[in-house]
Amino acid sequence: MRNRIVTALIIAGVATTALGWKSIADGLTLAPESRLWIEGTSTVRDYKCTSTALQATVAATGADAIRAELTGAKAVTSVQFTVPAKTLDCGNGTMNGHMLEALKAKDHPEIGFRLVSYELTAGEKGETGTLNGVLTIGGTDQTIALPVQLQEGAAGALRVTGKYELNMKDFGIKPPSLMLGTMKVHEKVTINFDLLLKSNQEN
Repeated sequence: MRNRIVTALIIAGVATTALGWKSIADGLTLAPESRLWIEGTSTVRDYKCTSTALQATVAATGADAIRAELTGAKAVTSVQFTVPAKTLDCGNGTMNGHMLEALKAKDHPEIGFRLVSYELTAGEKGETGTLNGVLTIGGTDQTIALPVQLQEGAAGALRVTGKYELNMKDFGIKPPSLMLGTMKVHEKVTINFDLLLKSNQEN
């Protein structure tokens, strides 16, 4: 009897592992061309901080997930998206340092977004959608509704674009102040993204 129980547990474990690998294999991968940038203003000038070192784990229900999404069917089951804070480049070493300090990057090195649910609507230029999820910045979580545009990219990829305006203070972030306080960054910024997703079956 004991041997039967052990055998059953082993079979269940193997089956669970196989399902997990299938989910990963049927998922989507970010292409190197993907990028995210943050735009903001200050008392002196506008600024932009860009990262192309993006990371994402996207699970889907099948190998044809991209085609399904472009036709309005929900094929993506989970998304975990992260941006290493240190990869944000503002084009100025001093600004980079102040930005990392403001983002509390030493203790919270990643900006993250976790998908909870989403909706799609057909439009003239592709699918529009709303991603409902949790945005994490500086160790603080906020539930957001993120508007996106879905279009077919090169070589059958899925292109996802959008932007989201936020107030840094909502995440407990103190806007940076530079040049002995003569340049003060305003608290509202806009996060922009242009992501290209490819099927794992192609890799």
